[in-house]
Amino acid sequence: MRIDDAFVSTAFRYFAATAEAGSIRAAARELNIASSAVNRQILMLEDALGMPLFERTGRAMLLTEAGNVLLKQTKTTLRDYEDALGIINELRGLQRGRVRIATAESVSVSLLPEILADFSEKYPSIEIFLTVTVADAVTEMVRSREADLGFTYNPSALDGLDIAYEESLEVGAIVSPDHPLIKREKVTLRDCIAYPYAYPARGLSLRLALDATMSDLASPRKPVLEANSLRVMAAMAREGRCIAFQTRVGIEQHLKAGTLVFLPLSDTKLPMDRLMLVRQSTRAPSPATQIFEKHVVDHLKTHPLN
Repeated sequence: MRIDDAFVSTAFRYFAATAEAGSIRAAARELNIASSAVNRQILMLEDALGMPLFERTGRAMLLTEAGNVLLKQTKTTLRDYEDALGIINELRGLQRGRVRIATAESVSVSLLPEILADFSEKYPSIEIFLTVTVADAVTEMVRSREADLGFTYNPSALDGLDIAYEESLEVGAIVSPDHPLIKREKVTLRDCIAYPYAYPARGLSLRLALDATMSDLASPRKPVLEANSLRVMAAMAREGRCIAFQTRVGIEQHLKAGTLVFLPLSDTKLPMDRLMLVRQSTRAPSPATQIFEKHVVDHLKTHPLN
């Protein structure tokens, strides 16, 4: 949503645009105004504050310590106005609601598109903005109000967050339909790493769960691939190149088509993966966010993931 000039001063808007773009020329293109106008506003702001906001290196504009402090506050102010205007428009019946969502990758493959398609059909006037990232980045985006809601796994911290929904998911090995392991009644992590396997990179929530069990194995075989993308590892498994590890979320279509087989891991130390929908606890959600949250929770309760 565009903020009207009456709400936020020109100098602060031009400063934020330059900080985000990294140069005055790039900010001017984004704002569709002359570079000299942007530079003039920034110089006026620096003069008023009595200290530089940027280090000027050629055409590049690098934030100083003061600039970083001001940018953080400016972004918070911009979000405050956007949120306020959004709620006011909803109360006026203009139906211009907006929901910002952050999500872990696996949720974005099949589960979330299905939810979004149904939601957009029911509420076509509510805009959705989606960011796909790693689990801990999801919680940080919600905590810092860059996102209204977040789909995450096993968050390392829940400070400042409320859990709107939680479901425990079984972790397993995924293999091609002709893999030798599908003949076994039970499969352990030790069984799997006897074959070529892919392993989640640090930063993925599943890595911590697997590491706890892998540490008990003497001199485990090294993975053929370490990646921060579950989708890439699932594709490798589908081609028969390796075993991958994850929940059923994100590979629903391949399991249904029979191009992948899910083998639950029977290791007693391996915890369940906890999928959570989180929101910020220190502020009330907008009407549009409340509508979307209810839609998600209703969907997940009537469509179990395990």
